[in-house]
Amino acid sequence: MIRKALKEDIPTILDLLLQVNLVHHEGRPDIFNIGTKYTKEQLEELIKNDLNPIFVAEEEGKVLGYAFCQTQQHIGDNILTDIKSLYVDDLCVDEKARGKHVGTKLIDYVKSFAKDNRYYNVTLNVWACNESAMKFYERNGFECLKLGMEMKL
Repeated sequence: MIRKALKEDIPTILDLLLQVNLVHHEGRPDIFNIGTKYTKEQLEELIKNDLNPIFVAEEEGKVLGYAFCQTQQHIGDNILTDIKSLYVDDLCVDEKARGKHVGTKLIDYVKSFAKDNRYYNVTLNVWACNESAMKFYERNGFECLKLGMEMKL
């Protein structure tokens, strides 16, 4: 079952945030410290925000994964069209639940939510060091929109 996150889900969400952060830390320790993207207090506020929903995948009362979403719109931009996008800020499936299609169910739910609420598209960023995530998103219909590049000095 996919549903909106509740305050009671915060301890598990914090554990999952650490799991996804560790993937990034292992891939780019020069950029990522070990920790979580959000604090308990920040999560409490985010859960209340309907424009930026957090969805969780739950099975038998246990949260197995999440998708943090944000509404983005470029109103009044000189060059970008005024489309409403649903940006997936973060997605994680518990390492113990991987391979059970939890991530696909979350992405399908996010796509359905976006369609039902008249978003133009669903967007996300993925770090180049996270090849399994890139392959997952491509399998689920995502295509490259833009590339971020760097030159280390």
